[in-house]
Amino acid sequence: MRIHPKWIWAWRCLGSAAFYVLVLLGMGQAAAERIKDLASVQGVRNNQLLGYGLVVGLDGSGDQTTQTPFTIQSLSTMLGQLGINLPPGSNLQLKNVAAVMVTAQLPAFAQPGQQLDVTVSSMGNAKSLRGGTLLLTPLKGADGQVYGLAQGNLVVAGSGESAAGSKAQINHLAAGRIPGGATVERAVASSFALGDVLRLELHALDFGTARRMVEAINAGLGEGTALALDGRVIQVRAPTATDERVGFMARLENLNVNVVSAAAKVIVNARTGSIVMNQAVTLDACAVAHGNLSVTVNSTPVISQPSAFSATGTTIQSERADIQIKQDGGKMVLLDAGVKLADVVKALNTLGATPQDLLAILQAMKASGALRAELEII
Repeated sequence: MRIHPKWIWAWRCLGSAAFYVLVLLGMGQAAAERIKDLASVQGVRNNQLLGYGLVVGLDGSGDQTTQTPFTIQSLSTMLGQLGINLPPGSNLQLKNVAAVMVTAQLPAFAQPGQQLDVTVSSMGNAKSLRGGTLLLTPLKGADGQVYGLAQGNLVVAGSGESAAGSKAQINHLAAGRIPGGATVERAVASSFALGDVLRLELHALDFGTARRMVEAINAGLGEGTALALDGRVIQVRAPTATDERVGFMARLENLNVNVVSAAAKVIVNARTGSIVMNQAVTLDACAVAHGNLSVTVNSTPVISQPSAFSATGTTIQSERADIQIKQDGGKMVLLDAGVKLADVVKALNTLGATPQDLLAILQAMKASGALRAELEII
């Protein structure tokens, strides 16, 4: 049987169309993100814990008690609670004790008996906490209530030695961690199981993402399940039974949302000179001239003293200053309009400027309107 060429052409067109549909679907899936990566449940969060304690057992590297009187006061109070009363006016000179601050994070739904990692940091002038043991320390929340107790041996990822006025040190010695060093004593009340609605909070304010998330939830879990309250908060109707609510949240968090492209932003760290920009940054055509101005000051000591065998005279010391000013010529460089991040980076690299110079250039570009991005300096 012979097939007419018209039908062959139609079949090829249909195959090409199907191919492009698959490509577009693949692109959509690649751009999708799970709801758990975009938002968190309101009220389900970590809580910060803080405590003050003592680290003992140090090898002579503790607080110099003459300069940190609170260490002696804390030690005297602790010994008094243990039934040991020190004579009035006792002048303790201890080198194996250090006053520390203990911090930890209490995760959501933590229950009594659960263990937490704690970070111990010196608050005095201790040289090292290596080999020390943290004594029992209450950990309090923002409301002043005790939510955990911490105690244990410190792990300090560092070492150091000193002798004859020389010192060698690796990493930081004034802070350490105790894995599983705290025990939860009180649970934090949660509103997760209260009411018939939950609220999702987007990590970043975006009205487009909020709208698409509502559409994805309603399509996956039923129409009317989700409602956007603003560009960050989404209200979701959930089952009232605890077990059903957990299963409902498990399905909801794994729904995919096609995220709207992020706003163009350039982050500049003025202290380190680091510059980071996302792929939405574009650059309009502009001309840039940047020259470096350097000032060099050299000071040479000059000593004037009496000649040999003179009867009287004094030695006079002065300085001779040599000041030089140098300014590098800045060429006017034409930067073409770039529509991609790679084009923007290539255009800026043509200037041959250092990160500190780029900071000034980017600020000038933003002021002139050539930089199509939000400039944030941290």
